[in-house]
Amino acid sequence: MQPNEQQQSQRIAVYPGSFDPVTYGHLDIIRRAAKQFDRLIVAVLNNTSKNPLFTIEERKQLLAEVTRDLPNVTIDGFRDLLVRFMRSRQAQVIVRGIRSVTDFEYELQMASLNHQLDGEIETIFMMTNPKYSYLSSSMVKEIAKFNGPIHELVPPEVERALAQKYSD
Repeated sequence: MQPNEQQQSQRIAVYPGSFDPVTYGHLDIIRRAAKQFDRLIVAVLNNTSKNPLFTIEERKQLLAEVTRDLPNVTIDGFRDLLVRFMRSRQAQVIVRGIRSVTDFEYELQMASLNHQLDGEIETIFMMTNPKYSYLSSSMVKEIAKFNGPIHELVPPEVERALAQKYSD
């Protein structure tokens, strides 16, 4: 099989997000999605409507550290339309985590728009583990900013990075 043929026959998914910072909720989705696809690309986006604490490079580094035990997971970044990024990586599926009905309404709208832009791309919704259904990166940052306990919310690498950011 030619390398291009092999890549085309692989089931490649993209899990896009800000990951500012990555939480145990994100990792739950990453681990579960990695079992479903030959390759999972965790794609860190530059969300222009948010003011991130970590740079894209810092977020990519943290994700690489906390997913190093997952051989089929790669970390990448993008600043373009998701569908263009997916085409450039020959990915077929978008993975999105759902915590609540509010998340579903927003994600359904995004999935419909992405499908309109590229009818070949599908979106799969994964329900977040109930123990992480309340968890968001913004809440983690708020707790960390005031030196609150976040060890049950984020991996140790992220906890250290947050402590460093808020001590500067």
